[in-house]
Parts: sequence; structure tokens; C-alpha cells
Amino acid sequence: MIIERNRRSQLALLLVVVLAAIAGQTDGQKAANLKVNQPTCSGKDKCSTCIQTESCAWCMQPGFKGQSRCFQRGSNLCPDEFISDPRSEAQILLNKNLTLASTGSAAGGAGGGAQISGGSSSSYQASSSSSSSSSSFYGSQYSAGMSSSSGEIVQIMPQSVSLKLRVNEKHNLKVSYSQAGGYPVDLYYLMDLSKSMEDDKEKLSTLGDELSKTMTSITSNFQIGFGSFVDKVLMPYVSTIKKKLLNPCDNCTAPYGYHNHMQLSRNTTSFSREVKSAKVSGNLDAPEGGFDAIMQAIACRQQIGWREQARRLLVFSTDAGFHYAGDGKLGGVIAPNDGECHLSPSGDYTHSTEQDYPSISQINQKVKDNAINIIFAVTASQHSVYEKLVRQIQGSSAAILSSDSSNVVDLVKGEYDKISSSVEMKDNAGGDVKITYFSSCLNGGPEVQTTKCDNLTAGQQVSFTAQIQVLKCPENPKDWKQTINISPVGINETMQIHLEMLCACDCEKKGTAGYEEHSKSCSTHGTSMCGICDCDDNHFGNICECSATDVNSTNGSDASCRADSNSTTDCSGRGNCVCGACECFKRTNPEEVISGRLCECDNFSCERNKNQLCSGPDHGTCDCGSCVCKEGWTGSSCACQASNATCMPPGSDEICSGHGTCECGVCKCTVNEQGRFSGRHCEKCPTCSGRCQELKDCVQCQMYKTGVLKNGNDCANNCTSFTPFGVEKVEIDEHKDEQMCTFFDEDDCKFMFKYSEQGNLVVHAQEEKECPPKVFMLGIVLGVIAAIVLVGLAILLLWKLLTTIHDRREFARFEKERMNAKWDTGENPIYKQATSTFKNPMYAGK
Repeated sequence: MIIERNRRSQLALLLVVVLAAIAGQTDGQKAANLKVNQPTCSGKDKCSTCIQTESCAWCMQPGFKGQSRCFQRGSNLCPDEFISDPRSEAQILLNKNLTLASTGSAAGGAGGGAQISGGSSSSYQASSSSSSSSSSFYGSQYSAGMSSSSGEIVQIMPQSVSLKLRVNEKHNLKVSYSQAGGYPVDLYYLMDLSKSMEDDKEKLSTLGDELSKTMTSITSNFQIGFGSFVDKVLMPYVSTIKKKLLNPCDNCTAPYGYHNHMQLSRNTTSFSREVKSAKVSGNLDAPEGGFDAIMQAIACRQQIGWREQARRLLVFSTDAGFHYAGDGKLGGVIAPNDGECHLSPSGDYTHSTEQDYPSISQINQKVKDNAINIIFAVTASQHSVYEKLVRQIQGSSAAILSSDSSNVVDLVKGEYDKISSSVEMKDNAGGDVKITYFSSCLNGGPEVQTTKCDNLTAGQQVSFTAQIQVLKCPENPKDWKQTINISPVGINETMQIHLEMLCACDCEKKGTAGYEEHSKSCSTHGTSMCGICDCDDNHFGNICECSATDVNSTNGSDASCRADSNSTTDCSGRGNCVCGACECFKRTNPEEVISGRLCECDNFSCERNKNQLCSGPDHGTCDCGSCVCKEGWTGSSCACQASNATCMPPGSDEICSGHGTCECGVCKCTVNEQGRFSGRHCEKCPTCSGRCQELKDCVQCQMYKTGVLKNGNDCANNCTSFTPFGVEKVEIDEHKDEQMCTFFDEDDCKFMFKYSEQGNLVVHAQEEKECPPKVFMLGIVLGVIAAIVLVGLAILLLWKLLTTIHDRREFARFEKERMNAKWDTGENPIYKQATSTFKNPMYAGK
């Protein structure tokens, strides 16, 4: 019994030792990984450059004896009172509650608003004094959110935030949006009034009241306006013959660039009257001057009557293409469009022949600046062109207009419903600030990266998490303070973020503790700041002890500029030794910097991936010759995802389905005796047919009403797990890990379908089967018989022809011989008389 207990004790002790070893190894690996991903702080020689490096702090202690004043946060290398480590801070300045959909009152503040979390580093919560109290601070602010003032509509919350942020630290800001019911709508109808649109104009004049009623049913606060355009009154756009300028076509008015017929108004009767009284005109070329009209309709806010707080819709109706920047040179107009308003008191565009057409980017910028949604209502022949255009103009859409504009009411209502039922967040952040949006929309699940949520109705509240990150400090200190606006596309409401980038230490600012000009500690030749000396132009050195006029610029014998006593190279060969200190060489590219006490560090010699340093700024940064990977990335070039999530099939936590290894976020499938596994997650067996055979019968009965399940309710009872989507042609998308299936049915018809199992089973099947053409047997038999008869007749005719020719030739030969005969045809040439007469030649008788 005692022996058994000893054995158990020994086994338990051995198990503890093994587990401890494993835990130690795991911790060691974690520490190693942490060390690899930590930025190098020691190469930073100023407080400002130190705090611009993630998780680094600066020691401003006078007479500091450590190796480097810039050190990793939490290293305890400096007394707390001398540490300069500015922290990110946030404060809500304005937080009005959202307006309810039905009553117009303010929604509860606790449900919506902003909540800002700490930075991305693992030590942020422990080291940041602001992050620990941020949740309680924002909770109190939101629970006591202010109600909106009387009559004011609030759709985004909060409205103003103050944020101080260090480089590469991420802060999450919760933004809430709710569409208010009865939100004002301004609709400006901009119509092409060239001759080809005459019937459209007549139809619109009769549908004006119906359009107004339809929009009034959506919101009672509705305004409508009307404008028209033709083109620039210059050759080759319009005919400049005097007669054509006055009357370009029958019952036409003189051509013009753009005219504002009716300012935005609630008087719908005036709209119908203005449309009906407007006359069409004519031009020569096919494209129209619609861009000039769009620019003026947006830029002339006061003349058009756009309201400050309203959803602004501009309906652009045409049956032709458009001129854009550069086309004006054809008419001799070279001055670029200035994007300003140039309308006369009568509503005419005065600079039509003086300025070029605006560019697409100018239109896009004006649309963004004025929060306007453009609806391109165009004919079917032009729809593909404007579909490409809407991709370049924010918040715009294109729809097909019938040939006589009879569907304009349904078109406007349908496009408005699309616009109002979705919300897309935008911002004006520059290249130094990165904002990424996350939301679960109305799904209630985990947040995913997206800027848009669809299928919203009035009163439904949706939240976005705006992840804000300062990528780098701008070169100009004036740009360290910026105002960033976050707003929904097409809504003239913004959330202002007053951002202050923490790019400099307080001890570097005049009048603060640690700042002393002409300090004795700097030999009176410089300013003491943050514990180091900033020497004047004539002195240098650690304490400004060296004079630029007395000391040579190089000193090859100074051992303090070398790594050790065995080294013969000063400043690593990348700098000059000046008065016992290294001055590193400057690079031609100002963004490439050589740094370090011995110029041993740089930010440009790290490993590259796809010709990008450390795989690009989103993946990592180069610090002292090695890549410092950002969160979520690893590897020597930060090209690999740190997580194995991309190697796990949906609904499973098994890496690469147990048939491969995850390398750099991609599955490398293994090979067994049956062959190599394949698929994105190595889920496809080399000898397995997948689920094609399993899904075949259901696809047949659901798509083509054929197969073994076509009778009765067999299809409905057995095929409940999926419903195939019909497509014209089945094509595989490798990124979605789709599987192609091909079969032939009982009619020898080929049908194809594909399926994917990323979460749910999705099947796409070919709409029409590929069947062989039907064979008409009777026709074939009759054709063969007819062919045989025809061939026989042809042979007989050919024989008859040949014999006739032969007979004629023989008869002709006979005739020829008969004509050539030399005997008399009156005597018989073979007749001989019965008597013969002989004469004796010797006879000489009388």
C-alpha cells in the first residue's frame, strides 16, 4: 500500500514537472513572440521621436546613466516622476439624443452614443490612466445625454468628441445612427430638354402632382424644384448658324447651357406648370452638357433653395451621354471649371461658354461637400454608361427610365427607398489618420468590418465602431491638430472629432518643466529639454561642448564612435564622428532615416514583401533594420496573419480540416496514399466526389421538374435544406471555395450546378439545361429516299446526255465521210459488166 502511494506520488510529481516544463516553454514562446513584435525604442534620440513609437516612454532625468533614455513602457528604467509618457485621452463635447421616428422626441441616451476603448498594445490598460476610467466616463455622459432642442432632428450620436491620440494606438468610438421619421426631403428635378426628350417633358408635366403626392406620403416636409439643360452654345455642340441659333428645330427655343426654372418649393402646381411651359431645344452632338447643370444645381445652394437640414435628392433625367472636363477644348474653351455658382438673377448659367465642363472628381467632391444624392434616371441605352459613373460619385445611383418617362414616379420612389433604407459612413480623414468601421448592423452578431448597413426603417437604431489610428505624425506641427468629420452619406449631419496627435512631449515646449534656454547643463550653448541638450547652430555634442568652428567635422581616432576596440569603422560606416558623437548621413529620401548612437539603425533595410517594406504600413513598420509587426500579423516581413482563423473551416476549430498545416494564414494540404487533399481548408478528399450526387436529385426537381423526385410532393418533402439560385452560366469562384457538379438526365440533357458551404449551403444551378437537338426520323427517311431517287434520276439523265452526245458525234463523222466520197452516186461501184473487151497491141489491121 505504501509502495503504491509512493508510485502515485512519483507519477504526480512527474506530471507536475512535465506540465511546468510545457508551461515554461509556452511562456517562453509567448515572450519570444512578444519580443519579436515589440518596437525598438533604444534607437530614438529625442523625446518626440520616442513617443511616436508605440509603447515607448522617455526618461528626462538629469544626468541619466542608462543606455538609452527611450525605453519600453513598464521597464522600470527611470523614476516615475521623470517619465514622459503621454496617454491617449477622449472627452465628449456634445451628445444630443437621437430623434425618435414617430414623435420627433429624443431617444434615450443610454442606448446610443460613443464609447472609446484603449490602445492596441497589450500594456495599454495597465499603463494608461485614461483608459481605466473611459468606460465609466462615457457611460455617465451617455446616460445623461442632452435632449435635442425643440424642432431639431438628430440622427447621429454623439455630435462632438475631443480626442488625444498617440501614433499607432487604436481607439474605438461607438457611433449611433437612427433615421428620423418625416425627415425633410428636397427633390430637384434636372431634365435634359433636347428635342429627343420632348415626349418625356410632356409626360413629366402630367405626373408632377402624382410625384409630389408619392413623396408627401413618405414625408410631409417635402420641396420640389425644376431645372433644365441642353449644351454649350458653341460649335461643335450646337449649330452656330444664325437661323439655327434662334430656332434649332421645329417648335424649339434657342439653345442654352443650364436654366433654373423653379426654386425648391412646396408648390407642386407650380412644378407641373413650369415643366409644361418649358420648351425643348436642339443641339448637334450626342452627349449633353449635363455636368455643367449638375455643378450649378449643387453649387448654387441659395438660388436653388437647398435646406440645411434635409435629405437632398437631385434627379438627373436624360437619354444621352455627357461631356466632361477636356471636351470644352473642342469649342475653344480652355479655362477649367472653378466649381463656383454662376447663375444670373433669371436663373441662367452665365459662364457656360467661358469655362470647361467639370470633371467627374469635381462632381464627386461637390456631392460629398453638400451631402447630395444624385439619381441618374436614364434610358436603357445609356444605363450601362451611368452604372459606371455612379461608382465614381458617392451616394449616387442609376435607374432605367422608360422612353416617355412614364415610370418616373415609381423610379424616384424606388431609388429613394434604396437610399433611405441604408446608411453608409464616410469621413474626411487624411493620409496620416486611418479610420476603420465595424458593425453588426441589424444582425445582432459579432461586428464585422463594413461601412454600410442595409434594410433600415425609420426609428431603427444601428451602431458603428469607428476604429481611429494615427499612422504617422505630419511633418508640419500645425497639422498635429485636425478636425475630422464622420457622417452618413447623403445626410448633412456630422460627428466632429477634434483630434490632437501626441507627437511632441510637454518638456519640449517652452515654459514647461524640464525646458531651460542657455542651460548650464548644456554649456550655455543650448537649450535643456527633456533631459538632453538642443544645441545652437555653432555647437554640438551631448552637452554642446563642441564648437563647429574649432573642431574638424570628422575624427577617425575617436573610440566612442566605434562599436568596440576591435572595430576600425566609425559610426558603422554610415556617419561622421564629430566631437565624439556620430552624425548619421542624410538620405536623399527624407522618409528614410539612419539613427542610433553608432548609426546602426535605419528604417529602410527591412525585409520586403511584394516590393513593400514590411508588407506595407498596414502590416508593420521598419525599426532598426527589422520589421515590427502590427497586431494580427507576424513573420520576418509581417506578411503572415498571426491568427489561424483563416485556416479553419466554418463551424469547426480544426486547422485545415486535419489534413494540412497552416502556413502564413493559408492551408498547405498533406499527401496520403490516396493522393493530395485540396480545397481552401484541405476539406476535399482526393478520391471523394463531394456532395454532388447527394444534391443532384433536389436540384433536378427544384430547377427542372425532372428526376426521381418530380412526382407529387416528393421534392418539397425531401429537399428542405436548400433552394438553388438560377444563373445563366455556372462559373466557379475559387475564393469562395465552390464545387462544380455536372450530370446528364434521362433525356440526355446536361445540367450543371455549383455549391459552397461557407456557413450555410448555397447552390447555384444553370437555369436552362443543355439538351441535344431533337431528331426528326420521318424527315430523315424521306430525305434519304428522295436523295436516292434524285441520284438515280441524275444518273439516268447523265447517261442519256452522254449517249446523245456520242450518237451526234458518230452521225457527224458519217456525214463528213459521205461528203468526201469520189464515186458517182448514180452507179453501183461494185457492178461489173458481163463482157470484157481486149485489144491486141500487135494488131495493126485495118
